Amino acid sequence: MSVLEQVQADVRSAMKAGERERAAALRMIVDSLQQDAKLGKGDEVAVLQRERKKRLEAAEAFADAGRGEQAASERFEAELVANYLPEQLSDEELAELVEAAVAETGASEPKQMGQVMSALMPKVAGRADGKRVSAAVREKLGS
Repeated sequence: MSVLEQVQADVRSAMKAGERERAAALRMIVDSLQQDAKLGKGDEVAVLQRERKKRLEAAEAFADAGRGEQAASERFEAELVANYLPEQLSDEELAELVEAAVAETGASEPKQMGQVMSALMPKVAGRADGKRVSAAVREKLGS
């Protein structure tokens, strides 16, 4: 079952349970996934990551503006999106992947970070945020 089909099934169950806020948030996810599929990209994980990131940034902006209710709503939606993402890598697993990518590319200084990231990101495949991966690479290369 694809992520889109799973989310659609969850919308139906949320509607049956009378969970309007959850159903509305799930519909937003369905819309984003369908729009991406229509464009022919078909990368569900990338869509989910992008939507989660948008929600977290919006929650932070609302919180900074003193709009706690809207911030909570955005955090709720971000958590819903996160439920459909692959399990995230632990710090230890990420460190091992970074170590392997550094060894594979022979990188030894910060200016070679791009090479390491190019080798590493396909292996991470949606299981870690890009900022987190880049921070781990930077730390390993000593910048």
